[in-house]
Amino acid sequence: MDENNNQKFDMTDILMKKLINKKTLLSLIPLSEKAIYNMEKRGDFPKRIALTSRNVAWVLADVENWIKERQESGKEATRPGRTVIAS
Repeated sequence: MDENNNQKFDMTDILMKKLINKKTLLSLIPLSEKAIYNMEKRGDFPKRIALTSRNVAWVLADVENWIKERQESGKEATRPGRTVIAS
């Protein structure tokens, strides 16, 4: 009985993690592939998941949370290589 409950939980968890491909991601986020890649490397964007050696995806909920955090923060994104010095 407990085993069936665990399977149901696992399936729910899996179903909640809808994956999107690069084309869908780029339709949601108006940034270049390189900009997204650089943000991933810095830890400023959700990490991609390697599905195969030539195919990657992102968890839709993670991307939606990233968008929501950006909307709520009201901050401008920092620009790499530029340091702001307060006087």
